[in-house]
Amino acid sequence: MTEEKLPFTAHLEELRERLIVCSVAIFVGFCIAYGFKEQLFRILMHPLIAAMGKGEKLIFTGLAEAFFTYLKVAFLGGLMLSSPVIIYEFWMFVAPGLYAEERRLMLPVVFLSSFFFIGGALFGYFIVFPLGFEFFLAFADENIQAMPSMKEYLSFSSMMLLAFGVVFELPLVITFLARLGVVSVEFLRKNRKYAILLIFIVAAILTPPDVMSQIMMAIPLMILYEVSIVGSKIFGKKRAEKEAEKSEAMSADRK
Repeated sequence: MTEEKLPFTAHLEELRERLIVCSVAIFVGFCIAYGFKEQLFRILMHPLIAAMGKGEKLIFTGLAEAFFTYLKVAFLGGLMLSSPVIIYEFWMFVAPGLYAEERRLMLPVVFLSSFFFIGGALFGYFIVFPLGFEFFLAFADENIQAMPSMKEYLSFSSMMLLAFGVVFELPLVITFLARLGVVSVEFLRKNRKYAILLIFIVAAILTPPDVMSQIMMAIPLMILYEVSIVGSKIFGKKRAEKEAEKSEAMSADRK
């Protein structure tokens, strides 16, 4: 690690600067996305319209609902555009507390973080949305008609996309922890049943209160957990490395 420890105020100053950079990146992304707000929302609602059938439309029930919905769509688009910058700033804030060898992994980690986040959002859009909407719309009949509003659909879809983007970071986070020596392959395998229970709890929290959405998030999470075990086995620290580091740290403390 770095020889000199920075004071707490210096860490706060660095955090403030990185938050400013993230805010500027989100604002720039928002301005870009706002110019394509109608197209973005049309793309976002395509899975629902396809499930509803030809000629079906979304509605808005308040005068300002469409305007604020487009603002939120632009913000969501700006957040997606700026996600590589946000992820980069996060890892750079963590980097000073790492060893030199681990800091060299920052660029691949930033790339993989962006890849998994966007991949999770795309998985939700192309796989989960069509199946989920077909399930929900099946409750309509001759007496019940589905009339989703712009506001409700945006709230649901954006929450689901962000949730899938975040949870798809699981393999990278666990592999990184294994590389730091915080967890091991043996620990992950031994606690697999507890991890599955935690996965279903997280899926229940992040998804709407229906079993279908929870299962559709829990299944890929369980697969990603197994991928995490493989990644930890390949890139994680071995027991001998941990013991060597522990003995070096004890020797340094005695000196």
